[in-house]
Amino acid sequence: EEARKRVLFPVSFAVRLALVLYGDYQDKTMVLKYTDIDYHVFTDAARFITVGQSPYNRSTYRYTPLVAWILTPNIYLFMAFGKILFILCDVLSGLLIYKILRLRGSSLGVSSLWLLNPLPMGVSSRGNAESILAALVLGTLLCMEARRLTCAALLFGLSVHMKIYPVTYTLPIILTLRTRDTAANKHKTTSKWRSLTGFITSFINKELFMFASVSGGVFCILTALFYHMYGWEFLHETYLYHLTRRDIRHNFSPYFYMIYLTADTRWSHLLGLAAFLPQLLLLLILSWVFHSDLAFCCFLNTAVFVSFNKVCTSQYFLWYLCLLPLVIPRLSLSVKQGLGLLLLWFSGQGVWLAPAYFLEFEGHNTFLWIWLAGLLFLVINCFILVQIISHYKPQPPRTLKTD
Repeated sequence: EEARKRVLFPVSFAVRLALVLYGDYQDKTMVLKYTDIDYHVFTDAARFITVGQSPYNRSTYRYTPLVAWILTPNIYLFMAFGKILFILCDVLSGLLIYKILRLRGSSLGVSSLWLLNPLPMGVSSRGNAESILAALVLGTLLCMEARRLTCAALLFGLSVHMKIYPVTYTLPIILTLRTRDTAANKHKTTSKWRSLTGFITSFINKELFMFASVSGGVFCILTALFYHMYGWEFLHETYLYHLTRRDIRHNFSPYFYMIYLTADTRWSHLLGLAAFLPQLLLLLILSWVFHSDLAFCCFLNTAVFVSFNKVCTSQYFLWYLCLLPLVIPRLSLSVKQGLGLLLLWFSGQGVWLAPAYFLEFEGHNTFLWIWLAGLLFLVINCFILVQIISHYKPQPPRTLKTD
């Protein structure tokens, strides 16, 4: 296995590097550009920072200023610095997957599902920053598995600052860190009051207090720092915008058509906020039922968050695909069943892409068909999640201790 490891990681990096070099060639010679538009947004924001201005002077920059600060070498050194960083984080994510799988008793082979996957290869080499977040999330899970809670808390606080969706892991982590002895014994009490008291006190322990203090401290310090530097604009563009966001462009979201039709009505903002309710309910249920296997629970929470989000694009799929290799070794699905589910998932995207193409490139009014295809894709995603849950053999719970 060590020999395969020494080959797999360099090869996966070399392929990504070749894609970066090819992308530079395509950008210079072809009308259709390879580089993601977001990469130009990041670079423009970094350029504003290098002259002492706000990264939010670049319209549509709606990320933490930390991303723009990290990419200032795009201006000072060379334009492809960010892409190199992103593909390095992509390969690092594969390494973290491998280390988690080793702790869970699995082999290197499953890691190749990420390292040799064309989707993350393409996304990172085109200049999308999702690989940084994947590395932070996987690093958090590795530290949780290895019982290094301080490092896990640091990475978790940073990941939530970078992009808000990892906050959906908060409840599973809290339930994982509560005192297990108290939680186990609460059913032995004869008094409902004592049972309730035992449940509440199970959340009062030094591990949970430490994790909350460190992760919350990292998030608050970074938020306070950037608020001091860039004011209200930072809070609005990085966080608040995404809560009230109403994206009327076509996407996979089941709410897309509703938001499109109500964009100019007084109910628009209210409907946008109401769209979070199904997410919230499902996240609470999944967190409570599956928290004993943290990696599996985080996968389910991410898949539900993405599938039921009011904005859903293909790059969001990476949020849960980076966690899928942690789940696969404990699935009892046959190869035929697994390939069938994979084909079904891609077919759902293909059905959506057909009307989206005619809208985007032919100018036909296919909004209704896009919405119906989005609903079909949601049904497919729900079916796949049900199959994964029903065929999953949970990881035995482990007692976590501080490092």
